[in-house]
Amino acid sequence: MSRERYIDRVLKAQRELLFGLIRIHVLVHAAHEPIFGLAMMEELGHHGYRIGPGTLYPLLHGLERNGLLKSSLKTVEGRRRRLYKITSAGRKALEKATVKVDELHHELHEEHPRKISPGSDGPAAS
Repeated sequence: MSRERYIDRVLKAQRELLFGLIRIHVLVHAAHEPIFGLAMMEELGHHGYRIGPGTLYPLLHGLERNGLLKSSLKTVEGRRRRLYKITSAGRKALEKATVKVDELHHELHEEHPRKISPGSDGPAAS
C-alpha cells in the first residue's frame, strides 16, 4: 500500500470517529434550544472541530432523516433559517450516548483499565 493511500485510510478512520462525537455535540445543543447550521459550525469550532457547510448540512440532514432531529423554516434576525430541534427519539439516543460517553470517559482516565484478554488477572502492563 502506498504512503498516500495509508494516510488517506488513517484520515478517513479519524474522520469517522470524530463524526460520532460531532453528532453527539449537535444533539446536546439541539436538546437545549433550536439550532441552525452557521451557529452550530461556530460552536463546534469552539470545541476544536473545523467543519464546513458541505460537511455539517449533510450530517444535519442525516440526523433528521433518521428521526433524531426535526427542522422547520423560521425567520431569525430578518433571515430565513432552517432550525433543528431534537425529537423524542433524538432525546432517547442522546441519553444512551451520554451513558456510553460517561463510561468511556471513566475508562480513559482509569490508571489501570480492566484487562480484556483471556487469562489476564491484573492491570494492563505499561
